Amino acid sequence: GLMLNVIRGDVHNSLAAISLALNSQDSETSHYAASVLQDELNDFRGNVQKIWREIENEEEDETDCEYYLIPYMNGMLEQKVFTDLEQQNMVRKFVETGEILFRKAPHRFTSQYYEWICLRLLDIRDFETMETWCLRAAQQFPEELSSYTCKLKLYFTAENKEKFFETLEALKQSSIVIDKETLALIRTFG
Repeated sequence: GLMLNVIRGDVHNSLAAISLALNSQDSETSHYAASVLQDELNDFRGNVQKIWREIENEEEDETDCEYYLIPYMNGMLEQKVFTDLEQQNMVRKFVETGEILFRKAPHRFTSQYYEWICLRLLDIRDFETMETWCLRAAQQFPEELSSYTCKLKLYFTAENKEKFFETLEALKQSSIVIDKETLALIRTFG
């Protein structure tokens, strides 16, 4: 019964757990997990569609829909519960939402938003678009660690050693404190 309690609990943050339950030996658990997952994904698809219709009807100075949609979509996309193709399409929609907000109201962007967009692009290995967003993050938040770590993850994954070490050097020259996760990344490549 533990699994079912997890699933009934905070569904949104436990979709990864639900995905695991799909492979459960217990057929009742796996069937239940499958239906919960499908319901969640359907709700999500429906909500994204609905909010997108609102975005299309917004005025140029309205950004509330985008501002809501970015954390909402990221919460689902970072769990990677869609098929590869749908994940890719959803990430594109997510980045397009960011693009609209960036055009309309860059001041509403947080460094967290940049990091989310970069990481979701990293998931689908769209290095080119990710680099564009990395540069925007660095421009708007030059003193944030995530502005550097996104670049480091990009160049690490794209195996671009030159730019990786260039970014690392810039990080060392800055006054930013490096966290454990970043140190681990540097050691892997270094």
